[in-house]
Amino acid sequence: MQRLRVPLGFLCGALFLLFAEPQPLSLAIGGIAAFCGLLLRGWAAGHIEKNARLATTGPYAHTRNPLYLGSFLLGFGFTLAGGRWWLALLFGALFLGIYLPVMRVEARTLAELFGAEFDVYARRVPLFFPRLAPYRDERGQTTKFDSSLYLRYREYRAAMGALAGWLILLVKALLVR
Repeated sequence: MQRLRVPLGFLCGALFLLFAEPQPLSLAIGGIAAFCGLLLRGWAAGHIEKNARLATTGPYAHTRNPLYLGSFLLGFGFTLAGGRWWLALLFGALFLGIYLPVMRVEARTLAELFGAEFDVYARRVPLFFPRLAPYRDERGQTTKFDSSLYLRYREYRAAMGALAGWLILLVKALLVR
């Protein structure tokens, strides 16, 4: 599933754009959710050093999977913008079917890499839905956002893809009028 999630995402995105019936109001409401998802993904990318250090700061102090939560908000925003209720059902089923198993596999990998440190973190920070009070480890880490990490992981590509998708929806909404 981990390898299929990106190609499946592109396939679903193309089908979504084909069947979407955006309206100005749905674009506005969906845009807010999608923008929040992009911001969360960007914030998370600036706090993670994959497999080198356990990320527990920034959004990782609230949820163990802020990148996936950001992707969920982004996809949910596009679903709202699409203006068709059945797209939301399809999106929800695909997201659960793809990302829930991926999150579980990644949790096992992190447990192997970081041992007791991850176990303590996992007991205190939810897998997906965020906690309001931030997690603080024994060292009280307060790592700041690192823009070089954002660039290293090419998170800007998510923003460019979202912008392209949004422009297609906008054109589609204008042509339907």
